[in-house]
Amino acid sequence: MVQTTDNVDTPRGLAFAVSAYLLWGFLPLYMKALAHIPAAEIVVHRVIWSVPIAGALLIALGRTKELRAALVNPRMLGMACVTAALISLNWGIYVWSIASGHALDAALGYYINPLFSVALGALLLREKLNRTQLVAIGLAALAVIILILQAGKLPWAALGMTLTWGFYAFFKKSLPIGPNQGFLLEVLILTPPALGYLVYLTMTGNSHFSTSFDNTALLVGCGLVTAIPLILYANGAKLLRLSTVGILQYIAPTLIFLVAVLVFGEEFDTGRMIAFPMIWAALVIYSIPLVRGMRRTA
Repeated sequence: MVQTTDNVDTPRGLAFAVSAYLLWGFLPLYMKALAHIPAAEIVVHRVIWSVPIAGALLIALGRTKELRAALVNPRMLGMACVTAALISLNWGIYVWSIASGHALDAALGYYINPLFSVALGALLLREKLNRTQLVAIGLAALAVIILILQAGKLPWAALGMTLTWGFYAFFKKSLPIGPNQGFLLEVLILTPPALGYLVYLTMTGNSHFSTSFDNTALLVGCGLVTAIPLILYANGAKLLRLSTVGILQYIAPTLIFLVAVLVFGEEFDTGRMIAFPMIWAALVIYSIPLVRGMRRTA
């Protein structure tokens, strides 16, 4: 069982967190192999095949008691329904982005997310923003405006990912249950509608499951590529300082960005050439106090 540590970075926690971000960073390669399958069907299999993995982990750790208590608690179930809906939307937008050639938008969404979370805390929790945070958020907002002006439309995929993951993290904080138990609770809530949609696809002849060995293996593997990084991250975050996690979270979008440009050949147009460096600058400005805090602690 992973023990919680306070204000201490441990090698084990670093290994867990970095592994999670590396897996998330290269996840587009896996999802691209499923590009011929509709996003909704992929999300269904991400939900269904995550259940046995997350369930086996809780059983192995002997931590099912908290989950059983949550299943009979109406208030906790209601809160988990909100987080489950948000994470399923986030998965759907992400899968669609990769399949439709918008992996750069997925990277953009993940880059903006920490700054959005800070803004969300200020708006909803009335947390005070310092000058550094205000400058970083302002730069990110200006970068989005540039993208809108250049493309003539909102970057819906990037904003959708930012909003769904930002609010997911916000409401997740209020869910009084461990991260591993919370993840299993969410996918259990999503399982009935996922199974219902899978039955519908099968009856209408639109299911890709069992149509070929490759399709079946890739769809079953959705459970592994979904559950394992989340579980690694949840346990790694317990063994690292919050500031360390804040710095490490840029690994995934950076890898997604590189995969989108170098592997998928997505266009890095003029608007993105201006906007991405602005967001990177905003993240550097945002991270400076975190790095200083880490050095003082060290």
